[in-house]
Amino acid sequence: MNYQYPLDETWTKEEIIDVVNFFSLMEKAYEGKVKKQNVLALYNRLKEIIPSKSEEKKVFAAFERDSGYSSYKVVKKARETKDEMFSM
Repeated sequence: MNYQYPLDETWTKEEIIDVVNFFSLMEKAYEGKVKKQNVLALYNRLKEIIPSKSEEKKVFAAFERDSGYSSYKVVKKARETKDEMFSM
């Protein structure tokens, strides 16, 4: 990993940890399998930290630009799949 996660300096330590966990799971979805329920749970937590849809889009775009991984596509697949485990 030669990039940084898009983090906001105003977030609390707990919020930063939760956002890092979310993006780490996005990476795992592309590199292996992840549990649907974990993706949705961490996404719901991310929405508590970043309630604004426009801000979420900015953070997702920054992560995708730096990593090549689309958080939007992972969350979308988690919502649509009937399987408990999936990968990208």
